[in-house]
Amino acid sequence: MSQKTAPALAKLDEFLPLLQALPEAPDKAELLETAEALYRAVGAFHMEAIRFRMHTVERLLKKRADATCDRVFADVRHELEAAGFHTRSHAAP
Repeated sequence: MSQKTAPALAKLDEFLPLLQALPEAPDKAELLETAEALYRAVGAFHMEAIRFRMHTVERLLKKRADATCDRVFADVRHELEAAGFHTRSHAAP
């Protein structure tokens, strides 16, 4: 971890327990695994993995419609982008 990634990792530390507390669903395991892989990618400064995992987590979260998870995930994205990481494969809407 570096000072550059510390805020994003702190937000992910907040995000992961929220995901674990979500009700069971067929895609919950995939969501948790992908979010944990995102955590590892951020820690490793792996740009492509960050972008890919962010996309997958976002896609899986849209199926859930959980406002708290959505808000904290937006905070994760903000911290990553503030640190200079690209979290989207295209321009933001």
